[in-house]
Amino acid sequence: MSTNAYSLLQTINDPAGLRSLSRAQLKALAGELRAYVLDSVSKTGGHLSSNLGTVELTVALHAVFDTPHDRIVWDVGHQTYPHKILTGRRERMATLRQLGGLSGFPQRTESVYDTFGTAHSSTSISAALGMALAAKQKGEDRRAIAVIGDGAMTAGMAFEALNNAGVSDANLLVILNDNDMSISPPVGALNRYLAQLMSGQFYAKARDVGKSVLKQVPPLLELAKRLEQQAKGMVVPATMFENFGFNYIGPIDGHDLDSLIPTLENIRSLKGPQFLHVVTKKGQGYKLAEADPVAYHGPGKFDPSVGLVKPVTPPKQTFTQVFGQWLCDMAAKDQRLVGITPAMREGSGMVEFHKRFPGRYYDVGIAEQHAVTFAGGMACEGVKPVVAIYSTFLQRAYDQLIHDVALQNLPVVFALDRAGLVGADGATHAGAYDIAFVRCVPHMSMACPADERETRQLLSTAYEQDHPVCVRYPRGAGVGVAPLESLEGLPFGKGEIRRESTLDGSSKKVAILAFGTLLYPALAAGEALDATVANMRWAKPLDEKLVLELAAAHELLVTLEDGCIMGGAGSAVLECLQAHGVVKRVLQLGLPDEFIEHGDPAKLLALQGLDVAGIEASIREAVTAH
Repeated sequence: MSTNAYSLLQTINDPAGLRSLSRAQLKALAGELRAYVLDSVSKTGGHLSSNLGTVELTVALHAVFDTPHDRIVWDVGHQTYPHKILTGRRERMATLRQLGGLSGFPQRTESVYDTFGTAHSSTSISAALGMALAAKQKGEDRRAIAVIGDGAMTAGMAFEALNNAGVSDANLLVILNDNDMSISPPVGALNRYLAQLMSGQFYAKARDVGKSVLKQVPPLLELAKRLEQQAKGMVVPATMFENFGFNYIGPIDGHDLDSLIPTLENIRSLKGPQFLHVVTKKGQGYKLAEADPVAYHGPGKFDPSVGLVKPVTPPKQTFTQVFGQWLCDMAAKDQRLVGITPAMREGSGMVEFHKRFPGRYYDVGIAEQHAVTFAGGMACEGVKPVVAIYSTFLQRAYDQLIHDVALQNLPVVFALDRAGLVGADGATHAGAYDIAFVRCVPHMSMACPADERETRQLLSTAYEQDHPVCVRYPRGAGVGVAPLESLEGLPFGKGEIRRESTLDGSSKKVAILAFGTLLYPALAAGEALDATVANMRWAKPLDEKLVLELAAAHELLVTLEDGCIMGGAGSAVLECLQAHGVVKRVLQLGLPDEFIEHGDPAKLLALQGLDVAGIEASIREAVTAH
């Protein structure tokens, strides 16, 4: 850290240091903090726009409240870099999202200031309410604060929590961080409803009124009424949230410490549920991020003086891009196809589909449960829904997957992006459990393509079925097998032999049954071991004929998957053998019964023994031990 550039920031090792600073010093600190966030993220990659937008809010919260005694819960958590820097982790920012380094999200094991682990949206109000009522039950005088974005506020779970909180007497503060910007542009009636408040002269007037009135002596309850009378339209959000039982204050400028700090100081003395509406701007203070907050949402390493630069050499096609192209091609062929996303248009590769087929594109907001049931409803009417959803986010809609799609055997295709380990985002975003939780559900099928070409082919196969099918694929690029232009699928529920052992039939030792992209390290290990290698392609229905043939011809079967071992594809192989009365040694390789934290994906796979060397070593050990 440069002493000159961060002379004030370097003196702050915990939030207590903020509370002795003057208002002018806090403003100077906010400037240094914003510069430090930009400098740090440019060197490590990570979330940028959201963090630049919460600098002043973070400073104000820690300056006013007695953290960690008072609890702050950050929704989603990808805007907590300023929080991390001010809570003793400044010097560790160089390790952000790296193996053994700082998490990109709040993590209870990392700091006492991270009061609740978040990474999926819309959980903060529930958690903070639980903390507030627990404090009351224990007789402790403390505040619980939930900081939630306008995108996350559209999810049903947030409103369930508001409904519960409003009838409690919890000392809960909900701060709506209104930046009119979720990862994808926010959608839905609620977003339009809130957006009206910030439009045109209304916001300018409300901001001016807020600055002048919020500094006055009268209690904030009376102040809220005066704001409603003086600022046209203020009654709209006030009525909405006060009908939930909250005292509504705002909106105020979230980048103005002269508004934030006095307001928070006044709220601190109030009892019961409070709702503060704060307006911020993503990318605040860095013009390039302000102009394109989506591009700077989660950039890799870059030069802040230059900004993001397109690579000279085009990167390999990602699995997400393969899906996006398939979706457009299949939509052109079949007018029944519709694409559904729970607020992940960019992440799921649906930007081009949205442009070409706007009438068949549905972004339902951050509402995974609704997305799945909505798809089921469309399928009932003969439409062909394709739900593009991250594996980790489908977990949030498991009841709907079972009850509203599978139970009724509706033909919905689920394109599961980010299957397996995802790297820098860590355990909260890893798609480790989809094989296990999908294959146990009747009527569901699960395809595990090995590369880009098979991803396109198996998506087509899934689309042809008259029941629900998931197709799982990882983040990033594969080995580079170019997809075919056709929309022909592959045989449903059938695998293939990709390598035959050269040993004769009586002495074949090992057969590796690979599910998904680990086929390629399996082939490399198979060469070293002279093992047979099967590309299984389907975790459900399992190609039982192929499994039994391999079992009959080999001494050891090795199942390989980038999902959890317990209940996964390897378990399906064991169940198959048992059902047919076949006794055979089986070595299951996959993810262990533990949460795997952030780091480079290749390193994480190696640590789990799922790289070529690890696979080979595990098999040699199993063969020797017998």
